[in-house]
Amino acid sequence: MNNRNLKRILIISLLIITSNLTFAQKKEFRNTTVDSLTFVNNRKLLNSLNTDNFQKKVFVKNNIQIPYRILIPGNNDKNQKFPLVITFHNSTRIGKDNEKQLEPLAKIWLRDEIYTRYQCYVIAPQFSKRSSDYENNHDHILTSKPSDDVSALLDLIANAEKEYPNIDRNRIYLVGYSMGASTAQNLMSIKPGKFAALVSVAAVPDFSNLKKLNQKNIWLIHGEKDNENPYPGSTELFNRLSSNKNLTFTTFSNLNHDNITIPFLITEEIPEWLFEKRK
Repeated sequence: MNNRNLKRILIISLLIITSNLTFAQKKEFRNTTVDSLTFVNNRKLLNSLNTDNFQKKVFVKNNIQIPYRILIPGNNDKNQKFPLVITFHNSTRIGKDNEKQLEPLAKIWLRDEIYTRYQCYVIAPQFSKRSSDYENNHDHILTSKPSDDVSALLDLIANAEKEYPNIDRNRIYLVGYSMGASTAQNLMSIKPGKFAALVSVAAVPDFSNLKKLNQKNIWLIHGEKDNENPYPGSTELFNRLSSNKNLTFTTFSNLNHDNITIPFLITEEIPEWLFEKRK
């Protein structure tokens, strides 16, 4: 074999390998640790932000009432399209005060650098009861099922799209933590064609519509030391979505259920990942 042919074969092989890496699943392990001072300071920074820019509204459908907050883009040019991010709260934020659902993953969008660089609408609904219920399946894995209120969110989103026609329907994103992450998975499973991407942090998984999720942009985040929403649930979901080349699974080897969100509160990692995604 002459040098020209050998060089050609090497180039083709490299292109094939590069192509496979580009479109392959991503599974990563991070050794991040969170000490008590970092935990307090990161939460304090988010809690110090003024939430007045999150307007208070209530969506009503039949007997279902969903209080929600909505953040409008700072430069809300009617001729420009903006993504819509929907954030879902954990079970400690259940209520009707239209306040508590603004947990850290909702408040990150208020940070000056995020609000300026990642212009978008953000909707944070609040549930008056559990939005997702958990039960063991036949494999003894904890799974999640949505409450009746979750389906009403599709009507809430449709209502927002009418009220704000410059919402980019190709860039509607779901973000949740704990019960909220389970709810985000539930909603993606109910209507996968509606959403461009999902960030799921410490969820109990939803296996109900896996065939429809095989091309969706999904980022699973879980702490290996999570004893509340078991880490093996996310591992099982990752394994069952083995054909999805747009799936990322990030394991934090040293983190648990309570501190898993801390590494994302003062970075741009979640907004940056989301804004690259389109249907």
